[in-house]
Amino acid sequence: MRRIVTGHDAQGKSVFIADSEAPNRITLDGRPGWELNTLWATSGTPALPATGDPSLHLDTYLPATPGTRFIFAIWPGIKDQARNANPETLRAEYNAKVPGMGHAHEKDNHGMHTTDTVDYVVILSGEVWLELDDGQEVLVKAGDCVVQNGTRHRWRNRSEAPCTMAAVMLGAERRDALANPPMSD
Repeated sequence: MRRIVTGHDAQGKSVFIADSEAPNRITLDGRPGWELNTLWATSGTPALPATGDPSLHLDTYLPATPGTRFIFAIWPGIKDQARNANPETLRAEYNAKVPGMGHAHEKDNHGMHTTDTVDYVVILSGEVWLELDDGQEVLVKAGDCVVQNGTRHRWRNRSEAPCTMAAVMLGAERRDALANPPMSD
């Protein structure tokens, strides 16, 4: 994955400040084929001009309010998923490599998690099932977009091919969990 970042030089002129592979790439020994790239991150209200690369040293992969994460993830196809991985070993590896995100996952319900974020997700290739409470599911395919409003969910790739997704996560304040008025036209 190539990441290009723009910025400003000392005179305020637009310049390219980075053009390289994504600097923050995570893989898991216990889940071959799975990959997470954090391309950019903000904490608090972004300031311009930006200085440094905030994606290099993250204490948590979940943004606070206000804050953002721009991520690129690959979910392996079913043939590449590790079926015999020890769940506790995988959980420990995930928690160590993806702080914050791993702790949002339910211990007794693999993959199910809830984050205090609004996520804008675009499926770039492949397909993946998005599951919500009570087993509600929808198949999300390349070109489809999801707005994930802090709901309990999990992603499952049941196909042979990997699924690649891009997402922007926005830190959000959780208020009344029961207040979810229907959207109007």
